[in-house]
Amino acid sequence: MKNNRITGIERLLHILDSISSIESFLAGYDKSSFLEDRKTIDATLFQFAVIGEAIIRVDQEILDKYDFPWYKVRAFRNFILHEYHAIEDRVIWDTAHKDLPLLKQMIILILRSEFNE
Repeated sequence: MKNNRITGIERLLHILDSISSIESFLAGYDKSSFLEDRKTIDATLFQFAVIGEAIIRVDQEILDKYDFPWYKVRAFRNFILHEYHAIEDRVIWDTAHKDLPLLKQMIILILRSEFNE
């Protein structure tokens, strides 16, 4: 098992990696073709769960400096993992296209502001 001492910067970089994976998964898809591809849906869901888990483990003092609905990221992770049977695939698509670009911008801002990355 890996060392559990993963730093905040590493968690933020994990989030960017997951966002990049989702962007890659969805490249070339429209909503209707996405909704027909179970593997891509599942892969996208996993990356959203990683994002949510990483956000949970980033120091709240850092997140509090930035105006973003962090609770929604955590809530989406919890929904994916605990209410998996109720997930609507169209919500995954919509979240990836509406909310993910905003999260990406915010994570990049935090990395630049807090860690000079």
